[in-house]
Amino acid sequence: MVESPPVRARAAASAPVGDWRHYPPLELPRILDAALSQIVEHGYDATSVRTIAGEVGVTVPALYYHYDNKQSILVALLDHAMRTVSSHIDAALVEAGDDPVRRLSGVVEATALYMANHPDLAFLDSERRSLTPENGAWYREHRDAIDVQLRDAIDDGCSAGVFATPVPDSARLAILSMCQGIASWYRVDGPKTPAEVAAEYVRIALAAVECTAMEFDEVGYDASVLTRDG
Repeated sequence: MVESPPVRARAAASAPVGDWRHYPPLELPRILDAALSQIVEHGYDATSVRTIAGEVGVTVPALYYHYDNKQSILVALLDHAMRTVSSHIDAALVEAGDDPVRRLSGVVEATALYMANHPDLAFLDSERRSLTPENGAWYREHRDAIDVQLRDAIDDGCSAGVFATPVPDSARLAILSMCQGIASWYRVDGPKTPAEVAAEYVRIALAAVECTAMEFDEVGYDASVLTRDG
């Protein structure tokens, strides 16, 4: 039986990425791929191990050879989701350096691109309520790490005088909420690409923190309309 790695091991590492703006098509083992489709369509509680096994074409005992139970499958999917988005955010922050404007922009862009490119994985966040206490603690720890990265960028921007918001915590929560919402409405056959959506959300995020020092970057953000009079 292939057991899920320990909580601490799961939370410890994300594979490095090259181009953090590029999210390749999702590739999952057959069991996880089938489970993801079923959970997105029916919800975790209404998805059975027997149904997943039937979708894959294996017996239930054969599925249990790979995963202890349905909870282990959910944990494996959430682990993949967290590693994916975290690795891209980490790479974006490395590229951004110490500049809080670029750091905030990088976190928001990487998150928005993840939500638009992998909405099914992003949907799994709504199933965190189904995690056991131990797995729930792991997931909150990993999820909170992204929150900290965003908070640090905003706090540093406020300290440097480039963000003028008097309510940084509320701005942070608003930014997180709007990014998470992308997965619920974005469609690949819609009028905008993931990159276009991400660029717009960066502009909105910079407006939310009342950014006073604007730049162009590689994606072409024209934030001049947000510049405040000194």
